[in-house]
Amino acid sequence: MATSSETGGASVAVTLARVAEDIGESVLCPAFDGQDLAVEVDGLALFDSEDLAAWPHRALVLGVGVGAERVHEFLETVARRVDGGSVVIRARAWTGDLATAARDLGVRVLLCPAELSWMQLAATLTPLLSGRSGQGQSASLLGGVPSGDLFALANALAEILDAPVTVEDRESRVLAFSIRQEEADPSRIGAILNRQVTPWATQDLLERGIFRDLYRTDEPLFVEPPVSGYGGFTMPRVVLGIRAGDEILGSVWAAVPEPLSDERMQSFRELQQAVAVHMLSHRANANVERRLRADLTGQLLAGGPAADEAAARLGLPRRPAVVMALGLPESIATEPQTHAAMTAELLRLGDALDVHLSSSQPGASAALLGDVVYGIVPVAEADDAAAERVWRLATDFLTRIGRRSTAVIGVGGVVERAVDLAKTRDEADRALRVARSPRSEQRVYSTVEHAFEVLLTEIADIVAARQMKPTAPLARLIDHDERHHGDLVPTLKAWLDHFGDNINAAGSVHVHPNTFRYRLKRVSEVSGLDLDDNDVRLSLMLQFRLLL
Repeated sequence: MATSSETGGASVAVTLARVAEDIGESVLCPAFDGQDLAVEVDGLALFDSEDLAAWPHRALVLGVGVGAERVHEFLETVARRVDGGSVVIRARAWTGDLATAARDLGVRVLLCPAELSWMQLAATLTPLLSGRSGQGQSASLLGGVPSGDLFALANALAEILDAPVTVEDRESRVLAFSIRQEEADPSRIGAILNRQVTPWATQDLLERGIFRDLYRTDEPLFVEPPVSGYGGFTMPRVVLGIRAGDEILGSVWAAVPEPLSDERMQSFRELQQAVAVHMLSHRANANVERRLRADLTGQLLAGGPAADEAAARLGLPRRPAVVMALGLPESIATEPQTHAAMTAELLRLGDALDVHLSSSQPGASAALLGDVVYGIVPVAEADDAAAERVWRLATDFLTRIGRRSTAVIGVGGVVERAVDLAKTRDEADRALRVARSPRSEQRVYSTVEHAFEVLLTEIADIVAARQMKPTAPLARLIDHDERHHGDLVPTLKAWLDHFGDNINAAGSVHVHPNTFRYRLKRVSEVSGLDLDDNDVRLSLMLQFRLLL
């Protein structure tokens, strides 16, 4: 078997790293560290020592039937026949001492779980390597259904089972649904409208152990509705868990008036692998589409000659635009949680922001770049009022997601052309830094609404870069307090914080006003500061803000 990415005379460049990323680490992972996965792969081949048919020039070779005793021979064969050799081997056949041989031979090795069938893997990889992923009807067919088209799959399943069907992920989110949903109960209709099974229904299934049983067996389960029928769950379900190797991909739910016949249950059971292939392809297609949007967004935000073409491919109107930058606060970004969890949270937020922007402002879009989700919002006029409207749009988004996330947003100014978007992106990044700071008092900052807060952050960068220290008068106060266990520095800060109001300043440090006045007099005597000078007071306030 060999497939190539040569389609219509045009070659689509795909790297091994992107294939592994798109299909997911639970399906393909590097066999050892330090491999250069940036090599191109242009097709898929199955290993057969007796078959001398030509493989694609830079094929990804599946080690079908290669046990531990044949791995070295397999690597040598691939090294001879494939430029920049890339292979997939069963994890159980790999031993750590083979890494040296692979390095010496220049072969890249990915591992797949023993439980994943080669058919599942090949069917998922083929559209990725042929450049057809995410292209709808042009994608390869699996059982007569376009690869990864879950809605077409749901309709096909509905015909086979003679019942309305939903395809759901592990979090009970509805990925696709079939026709004939009017035959189901109100609970099913609500799940489709919200694209999420209701929390009470999920909790009921958890409490009854349905999910536990579902993920322990390859058999379809018949699920009775709860006795109460609460929330409109009145019709039984037949459900089949879908897995690829050890990974649970999700489940297929059919709403039925009574148990399925043995024949239909057997048909449902036999569909597990085919559904798994489609779910893997759907995930890979989504990753490819997301990556493409991210690449185009990155080109657009970088500005320059390529920006206009990227804007056209993204469908961005030829109008002034504003960039917003969404990220997680510093306190969250530095927590010892996995990078995968952080990325998953940002991907979820990016998808939600994309939907929110596109529904609120035609032509708007959002994509994750690095650890920031960038939203590009076309506006009618290039003025500050337009930037303020985008600021309100960002605030409304965070209000809608509520306490489910601690995300913060920075909003840039307006630019008139796509080639100038790098400017508003830079402004959004600077505003996001303020929003991420522990000092921030709100979740959305704008370079238009909060220009001087952003400026202070930039001044702080300059101060840090120059390794600046407090001026001599303030340094004398600090030294005096350290040598005499004094409290002149807190006195000065309290006075500045209360704009010279001795009564309130004294209360903030819990001393009598007369005591506070005496200490303030000592501040001037020790430091030589003229506290009646406006510029001196401003300088001191900045030093307290930036240095102490």
